[in-house]
Amino acid sequence: MRAIFLVDNGSLRPQATHNLRRVAAALSETLGETVQAASLLHSNKIPAEEVDGIPAITLGPAAERSAEAGATEIIVLPFFFGPSKALTGYLPERMAALQARFPNVSVRVAQPLMDELGSNDLRLAQLLADNVRAQLPEQGVAKVALVDHGSPIPDVTAVRNRLAGQLSVLLGDEVRCVAAASMERRDGDEYRFNEPLLEHLLDTPEFSSGHVVLAMLFLSPGRHAGEGGDIAEICAAAEQRHSGLKVTTTALVGEHQGIVEILHSRLRQALDGERFLLEMPAQQ
Repeated sequence: MRAIFLVDNGSLRPQATHNLRRVAAALSETLGETVQAASLLHSNKIPAEEVDGIPAITLGPAAERSAEAGATEIIVLPFFFGPSKALTGYLPERMAALQARFPNVSVRVAQPLMDELGSNDLRLAQLLADNVRAQLPEQGVAKVALVDHGSPIPDVTAVRNRLAGQLSVLLGDEVRCVAAASMERRDGDEYRFNEPLLEHLLDTPEFSSGHVVLAMLFLSPGRHAGEGGDIAEICAAAEQRHSGLKVTTTALVGEHQGIVEILHSRLRQALDGERFLLEMPAQQ
């Protein structure tokens, strides 16, 4: 018996849980097997009445409940773009605690959405291109900024930069240029790989005037990418500084219907033992 979880980092915003549940339901239908929506942290603090009266769950307790119910295999499908520290640090520690209580349970973590060591999969970039094309102006040529949250992990930023290159090729002459940017970064020279910050990019001569389409490399709405969130504030401030600038944001990647196909591929790879991020065999 196995239990499958679609897992994000977690948010205190109910919109993120709604989106995670929507994607998990679509994935369940595609797979023909139940996929549960769970977060690593935070979401269990959302009042139940804000998420349709059904409390949001976090992975640790949910996996333990599955083990108590007889599951001997836990499959974790990351709703993440790349190998964030939450996947490579916190998650193995949490699953090791699970196995300490249930040594007969094995754990397998699928690859994130962008498998850097896999084949040259353009599907994620194609979703971004779809979202950008939906916001291109009828007149003139826009510039594109691909923005993510920013990460202390170089491998995660490398995923964004690779996607920016793919997006540039896919869009071609439809846009003037494509640049990558971070919403924020930690202080210190060791985190300069996150540059440019979005607010700085929107002050450069190339991006401080005309139409800029902000390609949102975010999966679910929250305090950063949601309505009135940090990204919106950064863009509004830039438009105040530069009267000739118009910034339009795209839909989020995790809201595109094509995200389910990519997740299904990553899940099948893990289930078939072909490609996975982490495997923790049963201890007996």
